[in-house]
Formats: sequence, C-alpha cells, structure tokens
Amino acid sequence: MALLDLRYYSHALGMQTAATVILPQDSPGPYQVMFLLHGRSDDHTIWTRRTSIERYVDGLPLIVVMPNGHRGFYVDMDNGYSYGKAVGEELPALIRNWFSTVDVWSITGLSMGGYGALRTAFNYPDLFKSAVSHSGALIKFGEGIALDRSQEDLEWYRTFGTAPHGGPNDLFQLAETHKDQIKIRIDCGTEDFLLEENRRYTAHLNEIGYEHEYEEFPGSHEWGYWDTHVQEAIAFHRKNLNF
Repeated sequence: MALLDLRYYSHALGMQTAATVILPQDSPGPYQVMFLLHGRSDDHTIWTRRTSIERYVDGLPLIVVMPNGHRGFYVDMDNGYSYGKAVGEELPALIRNWFSTVDVWSITGLSMGGYGALRTAFNYPDLFKSAVSHSGALIKFGEGIALDRSQEDLEWYRTFGTAPHGGPNDLFQLAETHKDQIKIRIDCGTEDFLLEENRRYTAHLNEIGYEHEYEEFPGSHEWGYWDTHVQEAIAFHRKNLNF
C-alpha cells in the first residue's frame, strides 16, 4: 500500500486543505473508493494514527480518502465554509482526475464524521451508494441539540443556522426523501454518550420503512471501539459494492 499526504487548494473552502489517501500499490485500477471521515476533535491524519486501517484494506482494490473536515460537520455552513461541497463534490472530482476509479463509492465516519457520512451520501446519492456511521452524532433538529453543549451556541448556529429542520442537513428528512437509495449501516457502543441519538435515528428509519443495519456493541466513544468496528464497515461496503 502507498500512503499519500495530499495537499491541494480547495475552491469550495477558499484555502489550502489536505487529505490522507491510502492507495493500492501493486494492483491496477479502476479502484473502489471509500471516504473515511474523522470526528470533531481530530483531523485527516487521525485514522492512520489511531487505527490499523491501512492493514485492514491491504490487498483490496480500494482507495481510502480521509479529508480534513475541521469542525464543519461536512456541511455547507450557514455562515462559514462549504465543507459539504468540498467533500461531496470537489474532492471526488479531484480523485477521479488523479486516479482510475469505479463509478459508485462508499463512505464511513465516526461521531461528527458518522453524521457526515450519512449527510454526504444522502446529498450525493448518485456517487455514494453505501454509508456507515460509527457512534454518529445523528442529530434530530427541532428537538434540542444532541451534542455536548460545551461549545458556544455561536459555533452551532454558524454551522447549521437557526432553522435547520427539514433542510439539506436534516438526516431525518433526508432519509425520507432518499428512502432506500443508500445502503446504510449504523453502530454505537452501549456506553457511548451518543447511544440514545443512534437509537432514535434507527427507530426513525424503522418507522419509515428504510431498510438498514443497526448494531450495538460493548464500548464507549473511543478509538479501541472504532478500530474494531471499521472492519465491519469495510465488509459492509464490500458486500454492497461487490469488491
């Protein structure tokens, strides 16, 4: 495997940004692609630093792309940067220009990135056909903020605006709009502070008849849990996309 430190200019963000890319070294393309999203307190380097992701994908015809989403929840912020476009449109176009890839991809993320994985797949359903959320911040807008409120309200409103319910960042509405277009898997630790948010979201999927996988495992919001269960995400994508 080759490990690339990708530095490039993002027109969507209006600044230089970065991504870490794992690339098959000895097999020819076209390659499958999995975007792998980090959480709110980390950056694009964290998956390779804290998990064995490079070892888990060794031998697969798979490019793993880990973009830097900063603290932007992978959305086009109401008063800020367009992370949704940067990750959902701009970076995929660059990856297609630089590498030989298949037409449909997968996406995985943890915590903020779990939200981002579902949000990105729902907003770009022609590209991302298989999505996995680990310990996701699966927010239900309009019924309080399902996150740690230690951050100032200003950051929340700058990201999502004052009325996000029903818009392009509302996972509950997006599931109804794009029912069964995306293969979805969700998991969460039984000691995770986001467990109830994950249970509530999968209950909504059940209520609207959206077929998906949901599992709970022992564990909390930590890297030992994600290192273990990202392997199941890879298996889920391989089943859905046949690689």
